[in-house]
Amino acid sequence: MRHDHGEHRAHDHHEPAGHAGHGDHAAQFRDRLWISVALSVPVVFYSEMVQMWLGFTPPRFPGSAWVAPVLGTIVFLYGGWPFLRGGFDEVRSRTPGMMSLISLAITVAFGASAATALGVFKLDFWWELALLIDIMLLGHWLEMRALGQASSALDALAALLPDEAERLTTPSRPTPPDGTETGTSPTTPTDGTELVPIGELRAGDVVLIRPGGRVPADGTVVEGTAELDESMLTGESRPVPKASGDRVVAGTVALDSALRVKVDAVGEATALAGIRRLVEQAQYSRSKSQALADRAAALLFYVATAAGALTFVTWLALGDPRQAVERTVTVLVIACPHALGLAIPLVIAISTSLSARNGILIKDRIALERMRTVDVVLFDKTGTLTKGEPEVTGIAAADGDEDALLRTAGAVESDSEHPLARAIVAAARARGEVPRATGFRSLTGRGVQADTGGHTVTIGGPALLRELNLPTPSAPGGRGVSPLGGRGISTPGARGISPLGGPESLGAEIDAWRNRGAAVLHVVVDGRVAGAIALEDAVRPESRAAVQELHRLGKQVIMITGDASQVARAVAEDVGVDDHFAEVLPEDKDAKVAELQGRGLSVAMVGDGVNDAPALARADVGIAIGAGTDVAIESAGVVLAGDDPRAVVGVIRLSRATYRKMLQNLAWATGYNLVAIPLAAGVLAPVGVTLSPAVGAILMSLSTIVVALNAQLLRRVNLRPTPGTP
Repeated sequence: MRHDHGEHRAHDHHEPAGHAGHGDHAAQFRDRLWISVALSVPVVFYSEMVQMWLGFTPPRFPGSAWVAPVLGTIVFLYGGWPFLRGGFDEVRSRTPGMMSLISLAITVAFGASAATALGVFKLDFWWELALLIDIMLLGHWLEMRALGQASSALDALAALLPDEAERLTTPSRPTPPDGTETGTSPTTPTDGTELVPIGELRAGDVVLIRPGGRVPADGTVVEGTAELDESMLTGESRPVPKASGDRVVAGTVALDSALRVKVDAVGEATALAGIRRLVEQAQYSRSKSQALADRAAALLFYVATAAGALTFVTWLALGDPRQAVERTVTVLVIACPHALGLAIPLVIAISTSLSARNGILIKDRIALERMRTVDVVLFDKTGTLTKGEPEVTGIAAADGDEDALLRTAGAVESDSEHPLARAIVAAARARGEVPRATGFRSLTGRGVQADTGGHTVTIGGPALLRELNLPTPSAPGGRGVSPLGGRGISTPGARGISPLGGPESLGAEIDAWRNRGAAVLHVVVDGRVAGAIALEDAVRPESRAAVQELHRLGKQVIMITGDASQVARAVAEDVGVDDHFAEVLPEDKDAKVAELQGRGLSVAMVGDGVNDAPALARADVGIAIGAGTDVAIESAGVVLAGDDPRAVVGVIRLSRATYRKMLQNLAWATGYNLVAIPLAAGVLAPVGVTLSPAVGAILMSLSTIVVALNAQLLRRVNLRPTPGTP
């Protein structure tokens, strides 16, 4: 259906960004539909043609002969008003289409039926008029409801915001230059605070963000230092250090320390609220198939008008005025696109419902249609093929007892909120009970320290070892670079022999971790390096299955990342992609997409971060995965609510099935009209074959049923990941 006519047009320029649009339209069409259906029941019941077909006689009472005319007129004026208005707008703008065709048919049916009620003709179309309007209202309601489902799917992302915020009621204390506070901790402030709903926050308020808490509004840090998890915003696993003067965004999480933030944007002005504005784009997105349906309707309008005029002139010339009127009315009524009006909306409604249940939000229907023709699926690495969070992938202990080393590290890291710490604690608990530690303290930029088992244990990267005057463990000639960063974990390429006191192979093993791009944390017990732990961005087990499925569908799979080449190569080999681009700067990702397109390839880009947005916009199909960022989603045509890359396979399946059903329905709907119109005009009357209004109405209803049943077959499409694949 066109989105710029009838009741739609009345709202085009008064629609607030957000949820109102198609939700209101759907409610309006729903109300008109049910009221019209209620009025249509007695119209059909008292229709002489229906009585003749079914062989029954309804109850008679004074004025019962006027039930169908009176109620039919109300249905025409009330239920048919959006189409009459839309048809007038189309004709006035000289762009006849679906609305023009519908309004022409219902106007002719009403005129013929009214003339029959007055005794001029014998053409009872009241029941057909009522059902025609009901079916068209149903088609519009289904489309508006399907498009409105985007609102609820996107609103779920707004749940990332906390319900309440801790607002300071007294001025903040200045932070000393060294970033520490005397006599108190940011987590236990002496400042007075109050819990308020985030809706009461105003620009200029100062809020306290405790460790593990979400930022309630966009703002600027005025006190404290902490690392923030911005993965929901950027898709990157690396925590981002924030200090006084830095910007923070609503929905991000403070990991290890408290912050005081001065609010400068709330409500719809926040970055997260930008997600809701996607609804507007989704609402007014039109597919190629929908445009094809509009063109088909426009063609049918001209065909019906010409056929009606030719029919009337021909039968009048043959000296049969009664046949001229009856045949002309039959042609114009049969030309109304019952089936064509439902061909696309039904498929849209079912595919939208099906995709939403499977975590796929279709923002741009053209993107969905293009997905079936893509040649290459280009995946961003971090947060897409990988989890975007570290996990323990290697342990080296000087005494050979890896479990004991991991449990000791887990005890020390238990009080830390850092992602690397959480990964170590999770791995330690998986191997047994983790001992208790006391005296925990964070060594900013270097690591952490605590006492456990009568020993002082310090954990950190090369910066810690340099501070303790300990050599960086490495086999002779070894070099390495850690990609994960944070807590001083960056390898400067130090050389030396292993100080672990164990076999020489331990140093070689650590070098192998570094060469693979792993982050390496060293465990120092009482001033001696007792071992090391490797952490890497975890590859999603579903990624391998996704790549295999895409290969089976004949798609080429390429990975793109800004990580070092050794990290990219390790992940690429692990998941089985055809090729990979490494060390790609964020601003150059879209250039890589353009490079692939320059080879004549159609590209689908899958990403989740701000730096993916240009590539998502340039790609033939942009897919934001794992809810992504507001910028990434703005640039994408398809949004995946989850973070399973196998959902991309589901998008391709849905694209193929949806496009196939749309074309099948369009072919049936237009094919029926092209056959029925000549028969209704009486082309075969000389050989005794005619199409009466009653038979034409039945065939028209049957065509609608065929289209509806064919659309329902779309529900059989399985969008879920293949069972049994890891």
